[in-house]
Order: sequence, then C-alpha cells, then structure tokens
Amino acid sequence: MSQQTIETALRAHNQELMSLPGVVGTAQSLCAGQPCIKVYVVERTEALEQAIHRVLAGVPVAIEETGPIHARPERQAPR
Repeated sequence: MSQQTIETALRAHNQELMSLPGVVGTAQSLCAGQPCIKVYVVERTEALEQAIHRVLAGVPVAIEETGPIHARPERQAPR
C-alpha cells in the first residue's frame, strides 16, 4: 500500500471521522507493522466501534483510546 493511498483515504474521511463525538484525532500509523489509519478517541465506546469503519478506501483503521487531548499553551521565550 502506498503512502499516497493512505494520505488520500485519510484526507477523504478525516472530516467525517473528526465530526464523530469523542474522536479527538486521526493519523497515519502502523498497525501490526502494516500501514493504517489510527482514530484517536477520548473513550472507546460501542457507538464509536459501530460508527468507525474498520477499512476506509482499502486502508485498515484502528481505534485507539487516548483520553482527552488538549493543546499545550504556547511558551514565551525568556526575556
């Protein structure tokens, strides 16, 4: 599977995935040593298990529970 295939699949489905309640991120990754799409969720629920397809555009998908993800505040350089 080519890198472009994964990028294309993720680009095509990212908005749909990110609109699901509880989804906090998506990424290209490796699953069992093979390229895949990871979908990061606050909590792995039955509703998310059913809503997230296991394969998108021929690319395997894995769900990973991460808990909430927050942006770190920007650090200002010392003066």
